[in-house]
Amino acid sequence: MVYHSIFKISWCQGYICAVKLKLCEMTANLLQLSIADGVANITLNNPPVNVLSGSLILALKQVLKELSDNNEVKVIVFESANPDFFIAHVDINILEEREILNQLQAAAPEGLNLFQAVGEMLRDQPQVTIVKLKGIARGGGAEFVAAADLSFASLEKGKLGQCEALMGIIPGGGATQYLSERMSRGRALEVILGADLFDAAMAERYGWINRALPDASLDAFVSQLAQNIAVLPEGVIAKTKQVLSPVKNIAGFKAENDAWASLVFNPAVTEIMTHAMQHGAQTVAGELKLEDLLRSKEIVSKVI
Repeated sequence: MVYHSIFKISWCQGYICAVKLKLCEMTANLLQLSIADGVANITLNNPPVNVLSGSLILALKQVLKELSDNNEVKVIVFESANPDFFIAHVDINILEEREILNQLQAAAPEGLNLFQAVGEMLRDQPQVTIVKLKGIARGGGAEFVAAADLSFASLEKGKLGQCEALMGIIPGGGATQYLSERMSRGRALEVILGADLFDAAMAERYGWINRALPDASLDAFVSQLAQNIAVLPEGVIAKTKQVLSPVKNIAGFKAENDAWASLVFNPAVTEIMTHAMQHGAQTVAGELKLEDLLRSKEIVSKVI
């Protein structure tokens, strides 16, 4: 395994601190990491549309584990190298990575499937996690946003959606649990069963994200907030996250997984996903209008 060492020099409590992380070659290809002044910036880069593949999950797991052991890093900011997509959704072809999936499932905490484990890995991170959303996040990507401690979106570009219902399934990576914490039951039902793409302003109104900000000011706002948090006195972040710890409803995660698993292997679901790929899913053009694509006669006629 080839490893890349990343060094960043930052000013920490009156001393110059060298922060070193080892990234395997696969991780380095999918994630760009920089660290300065107590803030780690992780840029997701899985072209063409940043699908949440098994390889990307494994890369995230590795880098978050490295950062969790780094006491100099106080805040982690996630963004995308793709201006149109944060994380499009879970890779429709993810079963082709069976060896990685088996590895991820074997390492998942008891009671969680490998997709739920992604969100819980993020929620268990000792640092404050922030998503800077400038493109589309659907499905597993929207679950990632909801699992982060804080999320801020571009008014012009940020969009969120749980499109699973259009594929014949329900969310299986924690959305039912995370949305229930962030919004009313009625709104969570609308998000999941309506399966529409929410713009940032409506997502803010529903409580899905912290704030929607003009795109021109989003970078500066998130950077300043991250810096303000990173320089807080020692212990403040840890104790605040401890007393405001996320709800861990293991029964809820099990119910979600059982319901998702009862649907995902239906022949109709395979038909929908196959025809979606044939009509442009996981291409830039197709993903920009994925809800329309999944509701199109060409796909609906195949499964009715």
